[in-house]
Amino acid sequence: MIRNMKKVMAFAKKNPAYVATIHAIGGIGIGILIASPVAGIHPVRWAAAFIIVSLLGHLYMWLA
Repeated sequence: MIRNMKKVMAFAKKNPAYVATIHAIGGIGIGILIASPVAGIHPVRWAAAFIIVSLLGHLYMWLA
């Protein structure tokens, strides 16, 4: 577990733009969920899509 965390932290140090993008995408998904009455026709689907992309990006960091 600690070895994986060190690997993730090393990846994050080498790729700060990737990490920032993943967290921004996740934040957009959470923001859409919070503001769902304003977001349009299918806000929950859009929010779920953004959050899934963010989670997949985090999974990639663990597997890279």
